Amino acid sequence: MLDPVDAVVLDVTIPVYNEERDLEPCIRRLHAYLRTNMPYTFRITIADNGSTDATPGVAAELVAEFPEVSMVRIEEAGKGLALRTAWSGSDAAVLAYMDVDLSTDLAALLPLIAPLITGHSDIAIGTRLARGSRVVRGPKREAISRAYNLLLRGTLAMRISDAQCGFKAIRRDIARGLLPYVQDTGWFFDTELLILAQRTNLRIHEVPVDWIDDDDSRVDVVSAALADVRGIWRLGRALVTRRLPLALLRHDLGRSPLLPGVPAGLGGQLVRFIGIGIASTVFFAVLYALLRIEFAAQTANFTALLVSAIANTLVNRRVTFGVRGPGKLLQHLAQGLLLFGLGLALTSGSLVLLHAVHPPAAPLELAVLVVSSFAATALRFLLLRFWLGRPGRTAAGSKERAYELHN
Repeated sequence: MLDPVDAVVLDVTIPVYNEERDLEPCIRRLHAYLRTNMPYTFRITIADNGSTDATPGVAAELVAEFPEVSMVRIEEAGKGLALRTAWSGSDAAVLAYMDVDLSTDLAALLPLIAPLITGHSDIAIGTRLARGSRVVRGPKREAISRAYNLLLRGTLAMRISDAQCGFKAIRRDIARGLLPYVQDTGWFFDTELLILAQRTNLRIHEVPVDWIDDDDSRVDVVSAALADVRGIWRLGRALVTRRLPLALLRHDLGRSPLLPGVPAGLGGQLVRFIGIGIASTVFFAVLYALLRIEFAAQTANFTALLVSAIANTLVNRRVTFGVRGPGKLLQHLAQGLLLFGLGLALTSGSLVLLHAVHPPAAPLELAVLVVSSFAATALRFLLLRFWLGRPGRTAAGSKERAYELHN
Protein backbone atom coordinates (compact mmCIF):
# COMPACT_ATOMS: atom_id res chain seq x y z
CA MET A 1 0.00 0.00 0.00
CA LEU A 2 1.26 3.46 -0.89
CA ASP A 3 1.05 6.44 1.41
CA PRO A 4 -1.91 8.84 1.10
CA VAL A 5 -2.09 10.88 -2.08
CA ASP A 6 -0.68 14.02 -0.46
CA ALA A 7 2.39 12.19 0.87
CA VAL A 8 5.69 11.86 -0.96
CA VAL A 9 5.84 8.74 -3.14
CA LEU A 10 9.41 9.02 -4.43
CA ASP A 11 12.46 10.34 -2.58
CA VAL A 12 15.60 10.58 -4.74
CA THR A 13 18.79 10.90 -2.70
CA ILE A 14 21.91 12.47 -4.19
CA PRO A 15 24.96 11.64 -2.00
CA VAL A 16 27.63 14.33 -2.38
CA TYR A 17 31.12 15.02 -1.11
CA ASN A 18 32.84 18.25 -2.22
CA GLU A 19 30.63 18.71 -5.28
CA GLU A 20 30.29 22.52 -5.25
CA ARG A 21 30.68 22.70 -9.00
CA ASP A 22 28.39 19.84 -10.14
CA LEU A 23 25.65 19.96 -7.50
CA GLU A 24 23.60 22.89 -8.80
CA PRO A 25 23.35 21.78 -12.45
CA CYS A 26 22.56 18.23 -11.27
CA ILE A 27 19.68 19.29 -9.03
CA ARG A 28 18.26 21.73 -11.58
CA ARG A 29 18.30 19.12 -14.31
CA LEU A 30 16.85 16.40 -12.09
CA HIS A 31 14.16 18.69 -10.69
CA ALA A 32 13.10 19.83 -14.15
CA TYR A 33 12.88 16.23 -15.34
CA LEU A 34 10.85 15.04 -12.35
CA ARG A 35 8.47 17.99 -12.51
CA THR A 36 7.79 17.31 -16.20
CA ASN A 37 7.83 13.52 -16.36
CA MET A 38 7.13 12.07 -12.91
CA PRO A 39 3.42 11.30 -12.31
CA TYR A 40 3.98 10.90 -8.56
CA THR A 41 4.84 13.32 -5.78
CA PHE A 42 8.57 13.49 -5.27
CA ARG A 43 11.37 14.88 -3.16
CA ILE A 44 15.07 15.33 -3.92
CA THR A 45 17.31 14.86 -0.88
CA ILE A 46 20.88 16.12 -0.98
CA ALA A 47 22.91 13.95 1.40
CA ASP A 48 26.09 15.89 2.14
CA ASN A 49 28.51 13.54 3.84
CA GLY A 50 31.26 15.68 5.27
CA SER A 51 31.98 18.13 2.44
CA THR A 52 34.74 20.64 3.23
CA ASP A 53 34.15 23.00 0.28
CA ALA A 54 31.15 25.19 -0.59
CA THR A 55 28.82 22.25 -1.22
CA PRO A 56 26.67 22.84 1.92
CA GLY A 57 26.09 26.46 0.89
CA VAL A 58 25.09 25.49 -2.66
CA ALA A 59 22.73 22.87 -1.23
CA ALA A 60 21.15 25.42 1.14
CA GLU A 61 20.45 27.78 -1.78
CA LEU A 62 18.78 24.98 -3.75
CA VAL A 63 16.64 24.03 -0.73
CA ALA A 64 15.51 27.65 -0.42
CA GLU A 65 14.63 27.83 -4.12
CA PHE A 66 12.81 24.51 -4.62
CA PRO A 67 10.13 23.26 -2.19
CA GLU A 68 10.78 19.67 -3.36
CA VAL A 69 14.49 19.79 -2.43
CA SER A 70 15.75 19.00 1.06
CA MET A 71 19.15 18.41 2.60
CA VAL A 72 20.68 16.23 5.29
CA ARG A 73 24.18 16.86 6.63
CA ILE A 74 26.37 13.99 7.81
CA GLU A 75 29.68 15.03 9.30
CA GLU A 76 31.51 11.82 8.36
CA ALA A 77 32.43 10.86 4.80
CA GLY A 78 30.99 7.72 3.27
CA LYS A 79 28.44 7.14 0.53
CA GLY A 80 26.83 4.27 2.42
CA LEU A 81 26.49 6.35 5.57
CA ALA A 82 24.88 9.16 3.58
CA LEU A 83 22.33 6.81 2.02
CA ARG A 84 21.58 5.06 5.30
CA THR A 85 20.94 8.40 7.03
CA ALA A 86 18.77 9.81 4.25
CA TRP A 87 16.74 6.66 3.74
CA SER A 88 16.24 5.98 7.44
CA GLY A 89 14.69 9.43 7.92
CA SER A 90 12.52 9.46 4.80
CA ASP A 91 8.75 9.02 4.81
CA ALA A 92 8.48 8.30 1.07
CA ALA A 93 7.11 4.99 -0.17
CA VAL A 94 9.99 4.47 -2.60
CA LEU A 95 13.58 5.47 -1.87
CA ALA A 96 16.00 5.93 -4.76
CA TYR A 97 19.48 7.28 -5.29
CA MET A 98 21.67 8.33 -8.19
CA ASP A 99 25.13 9.77 -8.56
CA VAL A 100 25.56 13.53 -8.73
CA ASP A 101 27.06 13.34 -12.23
CA LEU A 102 23.75 11.92 -13.56
CA SER A 103 25.66 9.50 -15.75
CA THR A 104 22.52 7.39 -16.13
CA ASP A 105 19.86 8.56 -18.57
CA LEU A 106 16.94 9.80 -16.49
CA ALA A 107 14.48 8.15 -18.87
CA ALA A 108 15.19 4.92 -16.95
CA LEU A 109 13.91 6.36 -13.65
CA LEU A 110 10.21 5.63 -14.14
CA PRO A 111 10.86 2.04 -15.33
CA LEU A 112 13.10 1.68 -12.27
CA ILE A 113 10.52 2.65 -9.67
CA ALA A 114 7.30 1.44 -11.33
CA PRO A 115 7.66 -2.22 -10.17
CA LEU A 116 8.22 -0.99 -6.61
CA ILE A 117 5.18 1.26 -6.61
CA THR A 118 2.95 -1.54 -7.91
CA GLY A 119 4.40 -4.00 -5.39
CA HIS A 120 5.75 -6.31 -8.09
CA SER A 121 9.36 -5.95 -6.89
CA ASP A 122 11.21 -5.05 -3.70
CA ILE A 123 14.42 -3.50 -5.04
CA ALA A 124 15.27 -2.15 -8.49
CA ILE A 125 18.69 -1.47 -9.94
CA GLY A 126 20.06 0.02 -13.11
CA THR A 127 22.49 -2.26 -14.92
CA ARG A 128 25.20 -1.35 -17.40
CA LEU A 129 26.11 -4.98 -18.09
CA ALA A 130 22.82 -6.46 -19.28
CA ARG A 131 21.70 -6.90 -22.85
CA GLY A 132 20.00 -3.69 -23.96
CA SER A 133 22.28 -1.41 -21.94
CA ARG A 134 24.24 1.25 -23.80
CA VAL A 135 27.43 2.37 -22.12
CA VAL A 136 30.13 4.87 -23.02
CA ARG A 137 33.26 4.51 -20.91
CA GLY A 138 36.94 3.69 -21.21
CA PRO A 139 38.32 0.14 -21.38
CA LYS A 140 39.92 0.42 -17.92
CA ARG A 141 36.66 1.11 -16.09
CA GLU A 142 34.83 -1.45 -18.23
CA ALA A 143 37.36 -4.14 -17.31
CA ILE A 144 37.27 -3.20 -13.61
CA SER A 145 33.48 -3.28 -13.52
CA ARG A 146 33.21 -6.68 -15.17
CA ALA A 147 36.02 -8.13 -13.07
CA TYR A 148 34.36 -6.92 -9.87
CA ASN A 149 31.03 -8.49 -10.75
CA LEU A 150 32.74 -11.75 -11.72
CA LEU A 151 34.48 -11.69 -8.34
CA LEU A 152 31.14 -11.26 -6.60
CA ARG A 153 29.66 -14.19 -8.49
CA GLY A 154 32.60 -16.40 -7.59
CA THR A 155 32.81 -15.46 -3.91
CA LEU A 156 29.31 -14.49 -2.80
CA ALA A 157 27.26 -16.28 -5.50
CA MET A 158 25.75 -12.98 -6.61
CA ARG A 159 23.16 -13.35 -9.37
CA ILE A 160 22.80 -9.60 -10.03
CA SER A 161 24.46 -8.35 -13.20
CA ASP A 162 25.76 -4.97 -11.96
CA ALA A 163 26.16 -4.31 -8.24
CA GLN A 164 27.79 -0.88 -8.42
CA CYS A 165 25.71 1.13 -10.88
CA GLY A 166 24.75 4.37 -9.11
CA PHE A 167 21.07 4.10 -9.97
CA LYS A 168 18.95 2.11 -7.52
CA ALA A 169 15.61 2.16 -5.70
CA ILE A 170 14.06 0.26 -2.80
CA ARG A 171 10.69 0.15 -1.09
CA ARG A 172 10.74 1.93 2.26
CA ASP A 173 9.49 -1.09 4.24
CA ILE A 174 12.22 -3.27 2.73
CA ALA A 175 14.89 -0.64 3.48
CA ARG A 176 13.78 -0.43 7.11
CA GLY A 177 14.13 -4.21 7.42
CA LEU A 178 17.52 -4.57 5.72
CA LEU A 179 19.46 -1.45 6.72
CA PRO A 180 20.11 -2.53 10.34
CA TYR A 181 22.12 -5.49 8.98
CA VAL A 182 24.17 -3.55 6.38
CA GLN A 183 27.46 -2.61 8.05
CA ASP A 184 29.40 -0.88 5.29
CA THR A 185 29.37 2.92 5.20
CA GLY A 186 31.32 3.39 1.96
CA TRP A 187 31.25 2.10 -1.60
CA PHE A 188 30.53 -1.52 -0.64
CA PHE A 189 27.17 -0.44 0.78
CA ASP A 190 25.35 -1.19 -2.51
CA THR A 191 26.82 -4.65 -2.84
CA GLU A 192 26.14 -5.61 0.76
CA LEU A 193 22.53 -4.45 0.53
CA LEU A 194 21.95 -6.38 -2.71
CA ILE A 195 23.58 -9.60 -1.48
CA LEU A 196 21.49 -9.43 1.67
CA ALA A 197 18.35 -8.85 -0.41
CA GLN A 198 19.23 -11.77 -2.67
CA ARG A 199 19.81 -14.11 0.29
CA THR A 200 16.50 -12.94 1.77
CA ASN A 201 14.76 -14.08 -1.44
CA LEU A 202 13.51 -10.61 -2.28
CA ARG A 203 12.57 -9.77 -5.86
CA ILE A 204 15.21 -7.59 -7.52
CA HIS A 205 14.23 -5.86 -10.75
CA GLU A 206 17.01 -4.94 -13.19
CA VAL A 207 16.65 -2.13 -15.73
CA PRO A 208 19.13 -1.82 -18.63
CA VAL A 209 20.31 1.79 -18.76
CA ASP A 210 22.08 4.22 -21.03
CA TRP A 211 25.18 5.36 -19.18
CA ILE A 212 27.96 7.80 -20.03
CA ASP A 213 31.10 7.74 -17.91
CA ASP A 214 32.07 10.88 -16.01
CA ASP A 215 35.66 11.65 -16.97
CA ASP A 216 35.97 13.90 -13.90
CA SER A 217 35.02 11.20 -11.39
CA ARG A 218 36.85 11.63 -8.06
CA VAL A 219 36.54 7.99 -7.04
CA ASP A 220 39.91 6.50 -6.05
CA VAL A 221 39.68 3.20 -7.89
CA VAL A 222 42.48 1.49 -5.95
CA SER A 223 41.22 2.40 -2.47
CA ALA A 224 37.64 1.57 -3.48
CA ALA A 225 38.75 -1.83 -4.80
CA LEU A 226 40.61 -2.61 -1.57
CA ALA A 227 37.58 -1.58 0.49
CA ASP A 228 35.39 -3.83 -1.66
CA VAL A 229 37.72 -6.80 -1.13
CA ARG A 230 37.58 -6.24 2.63
CA GLY A 231 33.79 -6.01 2.39
CA ILE A 232 33.59 -9.26 0.42
CA TRP A 233 35.71 -11.02 3.04
CA ARG A 234 33.66 -9.67 5.95
CA LEU A 235 30.29 -10.42 4.35
CA GLY A 236 31.40 -13.85 3.14
CA ARG A 237 32.54 -14.76 6.65
CA ALA A 238 29.23 -13.57 8.09
CA LEU A 239 27.33 -15.73 5.62
CA VAL A 240 29.47 -18.82 6.22
CA THR A 241 29.24 -18.51 10.00
CA ARG A 242 25.53 -17.63 9.78
CA ARG A 243 25.95 -14.45 11.75
CA LEU A 244 23.15 -12.90 9.69
CA PRO A 245 19.57 -13.92 10.62
CA LEU A 246 18.59 -14.67 7.01
CA ALA A 247 15.73 -16.99 7.87
CA LEU A 248 14.22 -14.35 10.14
CA LEU A 249 14.51 -11.76 7.35
CA ARG A 250 12.94 -14.18 4.86
CA HIS A 251 10.08 -14.69 7.30
CA ASP A 252 9.57 -10.96 7.90
CA LEU A 253 10.33 -9.52 4.45
CA GLY A 254 10.31 -12.35 1.92
CA ARG A 255 7.47 -13.17 -0.37
CA SER A 256 4.92 -15.81 0.57
CA PRO A 257 5.37 -19.26 -1.01
CA LEU A 258 3.64 -19.80 -4.34
CA LEU A 259 2.27 -23.04 -2.90
CA PRO A 260 1.61 -23.76 0.79
CA GLY A 261 4.63 -25.41 2.38
CA VAL A 262 6.89 -24.79 -0.62
CA PRO A 263 9.38 -22.05 0.32
CA ALA A 264 11.03 -19.88 -2.30
CA GLY A 265 14.40 -21.32 -1.38
CA LEU A 266 13.53 -24.84 -2.59
CA GLY A 267 16.22 -24.76 -5.28
CA GLY A 268 18.95 -23.80 -2.83
CA GLN A 269 17.76 -26.40 -0.33
CA LEU A 270 17.84 -29.08 -3.00
CA VAL A 271 21.36 -28.16 -4.13
CA ARG A 272 22.67 -28.20 -0.57
CA PHE A 273 20.89 -31.46 0.22
CA ILE A 274 22.24 -33.16 -2.90
CA GLY A 275 25.78 -32.09 -2.01
CA ILE A 276 25.39 -33.41 1.53
CA GLY A 277 23.73 -36.55 0.18
CA ILE A 278 26.66 -37.26 -2.14
CA ALA A 279 29.11 -36.77 0.71
CA SER A 280 26.97 -39.00 2.97
CA THR A 281 26.83 -41.73 0.34
CA VAL A 282 30.61 -41.67 -0.10
CA PHE A 283 31.04 -41.73 3.68
CA PHE A 284 28.59 -44.63 3.94
CA ALA A 285 30.36 -46.59 1.17
CA VAL A 286 33.81 -46.12 2.70
CA LEU A 287 32.59 -47.02 6.18
CA TYR A 288 30.73 -50.08 4.88
CA ALA A 289 33.77 -51.28 2.97
CA LEU A 290 35.92 -50.97 6.10
CA LEU A 291 33.39 -52.72 8.34
CA ARG A 292 32.79 -55.47 5.78
CA ILE A 293 36.35 -56.70 6.34
CA GLU A 294 35.43 -57.88 9.84
CA PHE A 295 31.61 -58.17 9.84
CA ALA A 296 28.81 -59.76 7.84
CA ALA A 297 27.10 -57.70 5.16
CA GLN A 298 23.95 -56.92 7.17
CA THR A 299 25.93 -55.91 10.27
CA ALA A 300 28.27 -53.68 8.29
CA ASN A 301 25.30 -52.13 6.49
CA PHE A 302 23.39 -51.47 9.74
CA THR A 303 26.35 -49.78 11.44
CA ALA A 304 27.44 -47.70 8.45
CA LEU A 305 23.90 -46.58 7.70
CA LEU A 306 23.22 -45.63 11.34
CA VAL A 307 26.34 -43.48 11.65
CA SER A 308 25.87 -41.79 8.26
CA ALA A 309 22.15 -41.19 8.88
CA ILE A 310 22.82 -39.38 12.19
CA ALA A 311 25.55 -37.28 10.60
CA ASN A 312 23.34 -36.56 7.59
CA THR A 313 20.47 -35.39 9.79
CA LEU A 314 22.68 -33.06 11.85
CA VAL A 315 24.35 -31.49 8.81
CA ASN A 316 21.10 -31.04 6.89
CA ARG A 317 19.41 -29.59 9.94
CA ARG A 318 22.03 -26.86 10.12
CA VAL A 319 23.15 -26.30 6.53
CA THR A 320 20.18 -27.16 4.32
CA PHE A 321 17.28 -25.95 6.44
CA GLY A 322 19.02 -23.35 8.62
CA VAL A 323 17.88 -24.77 11.97
CA ARG A 324 20.36 -23.89 14.72
CA GLY A 325 20.54 -24.29 18.46
CA PRO A 326 19.34 -27.11 20.70
CA GLY A 327 15.63 -26.44 20.17
CA LYS A 328 13.86 -29.67 19.07
CA LEU A 329 17.23 -31.33 18.49
CA LEU A 330 16.12 -34.60 20.09
CA GLN A 331 12.91 -34.57 18.07
CA HIS A 332 14.86 -34.02 14.87
CA LEU A 333 17.29 -36.81 15.74
CA ALA A 334 14.35 -39.11 16.41
CA GLN A 335 12.95 -38.22 13.02
CA GLY A 336 16.37 -38.91 11.54
CA LEU A 337 16.39 -42.34 13.19
CA LEU A 338 12.98 -43.03 11.69
CA LEU A 339 14.49 -42.19 8.32
CA PHE A 340 17.36 -44.50 9.24
CA GLY A 341 14.85 -47.29 9.73
CA LEU A 342 13.28 -46.64 6.36
CA GLY A 343 16.69 -46.49 4.73
CA LEU A 344 17.75 -49.69 6.49
CA ALA A 345 14.63 -51.47 5.24
CA LEU A 346 15.31 -50.29 1.71
CA THR A 347 19.02 -51.19 1.66
CA SER A 348 18.69 -54.44 3.63
CA GLY A 349 15.83 -55.49 1.42
CA SER A 350 18.04 -54.85 -1.58
CA LEU A 351 20.75 -57.10 -0.09
CA VAL A 352 18.25 -59.87 0.65
CA LEU A 353 16.94 -59.67 -2.90
CA LEU A 354 20.48 -59.64 -4.33
CA HIS A 355 21.56 -62.69 -2.35
CA ALA A 356 18.40 -64.52 -3.41
CA VAL A 357 19.24 -64.20 -7.10
CA HIS A 358 23.05 -63.93 -7.10
CA PRO A 359 25.94 -65.39 -5.05
CA PRO A 360 27.44 -62.87 -2.57
CA ALA A 361 30.05 -60.63 -4.21
CA ALA A 362 31.47 -57.56 -2.43
CA PRO A 363 31.65 -55.22 -5.50
CA LEU A 364 28.08 -56.07 -6.55
CA GLU A 365 26.86 -55.71 -2.97
CA LEU A 366 28.42 -52.26 -2.76
CA ALA A 367 26.90 -51.17 -6.08
CA VAL A 368 23.41 -52.27 -5.04
CA LEU A 369 23.77 -50.54 -1.68
CA VAL A 370 24.87 -47.30 -3.32
CA VAL A 371 21.83 -47.29 -5.59
CA SER A 372 19.43 -48.13 -2.78
CA SER A 373 21.15 -45.55 -0.57
CA PHE A 374 20.50 -42.86 -3.20
CA ALA A 375 16.83 -43.86 -3.20
CA ALA A 376 16.79 -43.63 0.59
CA THR A 377 18.42 -40.19 0.34
CA ALA A 378 15.64 -38.93 -1.94
CA LEU A 379 13.05 -40.12 0.56
CA ARG A 380 15.06 -38.50 3.38
CA PHE A 381 14.98 -35.12 1.60
CA LEU A 382 11.21 -35.16 1.14
CA LEU A 383 10.54 -36.04 4.77
CA LEU A 384 13.23 -33.79 6.28
CA ARG A 385 11.99 -30.90 4.22
CA PHE A 386 8.48 -31.53 5.47
CA TRP A 387 9.68 -31.65 9.09
CA LEU A 388 12.46 -29.04 9.09
CA GLY A 389 12.09 -26.89 6.01
CA ARG A 390 8.74 -25.24 6.58
CA PRO A 391 9.02 -21.42 6.81
CA GLY A 392 7.58 -21.20 10.30
CA ARG A 393 10.13 -23.59 11.79
CA THR A 394 13.10 -21.97 10.06
CA ALA A 395 12.04 -18.50 11.09
CA ALA A 396 11.57 -19.57 14.68
CA GLY A 397 15.08 -20.94 14.80
CA SER A 398 16.46 -17.71 13.38
CA LYS A 399 14.52 -15.61 15.87
CA GLU A 400 16.34 -17.45 18.64
CA ARG A 401 19.64 -16.78 16.84
CA ALA A 402 18.80 -13.10 16.31
CA TYR A 403 18.06 -12.76 20.01
CA GLU A 404 21.44 -14.30 20.84
CA LEU A 405 23.22 -11.85 18.51
CA HIS A 406 21.55 -8.77 19.93
CA ASN A 407 21.74 -9.61 23.63
